[in-house]
Amino acid sequence: MTSTVAEAAEAPVAGARDAAPRRPSVARGYRFELVKLLCQWRIRVLILVCWIVPAIFVAAVSQQSSLPADTLFGRWMHASGWAGSLVMLGFSGSWALPLLTSVVAGDVISSEDRLGTWRHLLVAVRSPRRIFVAKTLASLTVVLLLVTGLAVSSIGAGLAAIGDHPLVGIDGHLLAPADAAGKVVLAWVCVLAPTLALAALGLIGSIALGRSPIGLLVPALVALAMQLAQMLPLPVAVRLALPGYAFIAWSGLFSSPIQLAPLLISVVVSLVWAVVATALAYLLFLRRDFTNVTHDRSARRAVTAGVLPLAALLAVTVLVLHLSTGATASGIDQGKVQRSIATAFAHLYRLQTKELNRPDVTEAQLRTSASCNRGGGMIASSGAGNDWRCTISWHLPDVGAATGTAIYQLDVSPNGRYIADGDGPQEVNGYFLMRTATGDAPNPLWQFDSVVDLLHSPS
Repeated sequence: MTSTVAEAAEAPVAGARDAAPRRPSVARGYRFELVKLLCQWRIRVLILVCWIVPAIFVAAVSQQSSLPADTLFGRWMHASGWAGSLVMLGFSGSWALPLLTSVVAGDVISSEDRLGTWRHLLVAVRSPRRIFVAKTLASLTVVLLLVTGLAVSSIGAGLAAIGDHPLVGIDGHLLAPADAAGKVVLAWVCVLAPTLALAALGLIGSIALGRSPIGLLVPALVALAMQLAQMLPLPVAVRLALPGYAFIAWSGLFSSPIQLAPLLISVVVSLVWAVVATALAYLLFLRRDFTNVTHDRSARRAVTAGVLPLAALLAVTVLVLHLSTGATASGIDQGKVQRSIATAFAHLYRLQTKELNRPDVTEAQLRTSASCNRGGGMIASSGAGNDWRCTISWHLPDVGAATGTAIYQLDVSPNGRYIADGDGPQEVNGYFLMRTATGDAPNPLWQFDSVVDLLHSPS
């Protein structure tokens, strides 16, 4: 009888333990945070914009007589449906993606500060760690959805407006439609790495600066600073150590052979920044005070826990790249420029020959070479500048031992991209249009873009 009474006394205690509420799982927290984001009107507007506006832009520009020739692949938007998506990719890397990550990742945590809902969220979840993981995953999901919309919308519009035609690469060689499709998709995948790095920096700003609107602008401000840095004559190691270089390096996919080293380095650097910045955001989040509704993070902690570790990461990355690549200068020298423009000219000469219905020739038959200098040879032939001048020579196989020459003025950017502007002879590169059997067509040798491989050492 005594044991029966004891069992009856213990029964309510056991039932109370079984009835105690459990902590929500990360999956439930993730779904909850994702629904919260998707219910915000600005997120819905961004999704509509990313899935609709690129299609309108690409379709409209593809039908215009004037093209964005100052943008990489912009001059080929009439020739291939894949070019429009690459133009959109270049614009997105400079402006759209930093702004998108600011609105999503830069506000995912600070919004709780403005609304004063931390106490309610902690009561419901009872785990700051799970809250951070859920919010991080939800913001990354929305960012991926927005990037996917930009890619799918621009690709679909380009193919619908122009068609699945071969694409001219940055060195003038033709990419078959299947090859172009794979590389365009891969280029969009590569820019996810710096996008994740910016999103992680947005988390730091959202946590460290609390309700301050400056936290919302952290990814955009960092991206703008990196753009300005890429316009300066920096050493190659410093340029590659910046997490935003992958927004530029994807163009190397469209050369032959692929400029793989800068692209792989930039992607790895961006992913390292994403991991380190996320870890710093996690540590900041666990140390914050949730009991004070009006609490804002101090500037001192934001500097010591956010800025200084990232500055140290940048310094270590520069040192590692300097020791591993041996690159010290700008990466732009006479040999690289000559090799690059000679290769691009040979490929585009074959394209011009085909459009004019002339007998086909090969690059080996042309034996193209170039002689380039800066300022008429009065200054060192290295580095960026708009005073490069190149004389290109090639063999004419159908005219015995005759040799053709053409002159180009080059405007070389610090990041290695240059625009070659034809300066004669008129029958080769002197006119924008050339007369073909089907009517006037753009002259591929009149003006063209290409990119110098900053890490390649020409033989």
